[in-house]
Order: sequence, then C-alpha cells, then structure tokens
Amino acid sequence: MFNNDIKSVLDLMKTFPDEQACIAYLEQIRWAGEPVSPFDADSKVYKCKNNRYRCKNTGKYFNVKTGTMYDNTKMELQKWFLAIWIVTAHKKGIASTQLAKDICVSQKSAWFMLQRIRACFGIENYTELDGTVEADEAMVGGKQKNRHKNKRLPGTGGRSTVDKDAVFGMLQRDGRIVVIHVPDCDAATLQPLIKKYVRPTARLITDSWNGYNGMDGYCEHYMIKDTEKHYQNDYNPEIHTNGIEGSWKHLKAAVSGMYNHVSTKHLQLYLDEHVYRWNLMKHEDSDKFNWLILNCDVRTKYRELVNG
Repeated sequence: MFNNDIKSVLDLMKTFPDEQACIAYLEQIRWAGEPVSPFDADSKVYKCKNNRYRCKNTGKYFNVKTGTMYDNTKMELQKWFLAIWIVTAHKKGIASTQLAKDICVSQKSAWFMLQRIRACFGIENYTELDGTVEADEAMVGGKQKNRHKNKRLPGTGGRSTVDKDAVFGMLQRDGRIVVIHVPDCDAATLQPLIKKYVRPTARLITDSWNGYNGMDGYCEHYMIKDTEKHYQNDYNPEIHTNGIEGSWKHLKAAVSGMYNHVSTKHLQLYLDEHVYRWNLMKHEDSDKFNWLILNCDVRTKYRELVNG
C-alpha cells in the first residue's frame, strides 16, 4: 500500500508529478480502493465526475480530501505532499518563512499548512508506557539574563510559570515518548498524568522534585538527586534520566533555534511535532511521510487557530 521507493525530494516529485497522481495515492492509502463516506461509513458510495463521490444514505458529495487536513484548501496536493515530506524529514522542523520559499506560497499560507500538519502529529502522542519510564518536567521560554532589564519580571526562576511554559515528558526506554503542556509542575498536575500514561507495572525514574513524592504506592519508583547535578544513581547505572533530558535538548533547540518563539496557545502542537519526530527517529523518511498521509483525518480551521 505504501510507496517506499521515495528517498528524496526528487523521488517525491517524480512519484507525484501532478494533482491526479496525488489524489490516486491518497485514495489508495485512505480507502484501499473502496471509497468510504465521511458522513456515513456504512453507506453505499457512488462515483461521480471530477474525483467526487456521493453518499447514498445522506445524499452528500465528498472527495478524498473531505474531513482531512486538506479539506476546503485551494492549495494543490503536490505542494501539501512536499510540505509534509520536508516537515517530517527535517530533524528540527522548518520555519514557515523558509517553507514559504521552498514551495512558493505566502508565509501566511505556509504557517497555516504547518499548523494543519502539526495537528495530525498527535497520533504519536498520548500512548501508554511500560517498562522503564523516565519522567521529567521542563520550562520553555527565554532566560531572564537575556532580556533587557526593563522587561525582566520578578518571581521567576526554577519552575515558575510567570514568564515560561511548563511541559511534562515521560519517556519509555525503547524510544517512545509522551510530552504534554501543563499549567504547573505541582503534584496535583503531574501525578494524574503519570497514572494516566504510565502503567503500574512500569519502573518509574524521576528527579527529586517534590511533585513526585508519593508515587511509590503506584509503581516501582526511583528518584535521583538532580539538585546536585547528579543524573545517575551511584549504585545502579541504569537508574538515570539521561534519555528524557536528551529529548529536552532537541525540543529546546527546535523552539529557540528554528522557530525563535512559540506562543502558549500553540505550544502543544509543537510538542506533538517533537513527539512524532522522536518516536519515528529510527524509521525511514518514507515511513514518516506515509504514516502522516495515512493519519491525515484531522481538519483544522484557520479561525480556530487564530481565535480559539
């Protein structure tokens, strides 16, 4: 079903030379040759002209883009496929200004395309974790020392959310990760998330932050003394949080290096992008591309991004 011969942008352009080739591939991946109505999955479907179909039970017309990230877009699918390839293949993502140049659209259109694509990245987030799981919290935002003294705020530093956003991550040692934007790092916020995404059979490893106190009653729990810049247990070298700490390095490099600034409102979309890239890091670029094409059924409207 998937085309695994795509190894580069050149291969992508050869595989999808026009709109009809893109539509045919999208229909193959989404429907496997049998069109399914987005209005009634059990309804009989009639094929019409111009790649349209009609749902018998509802009488509504649709095409393969209905209900997906491409729904109601005037942008040709070839540009969408190219944007998806670039975003999933790049290790640190791509800025909307650069994508606009690469596919010859306006920066506003490129940003909207990127946000629609990021909305589909959530398929790799919010999964249950087991085995050895490292959990840690991080703060995303600029440092006080890098600001002009007139823009520095009191009561910042540590895990304060006055001028930063808190994110919480849980990493399973086999490579899967879950990262969520949280309002704070209190126990009342972090522990319910651990119980939701980490199974009781797991071995949980955290730092010594008091927000993790009491997790011993839920699962096997180890704490390390990160306050002493010590990220590993003296008696057992397997007890460490190096994995999740390394993921924060990649996340912050993308946020501060590639995007320069990420608003609080859209932060979770960027976290989903980070999770997608992390979880599929060992896969071929064609797998990353095809997996997102298959799971593109998330429609995002512009007014929701701007006003939501």
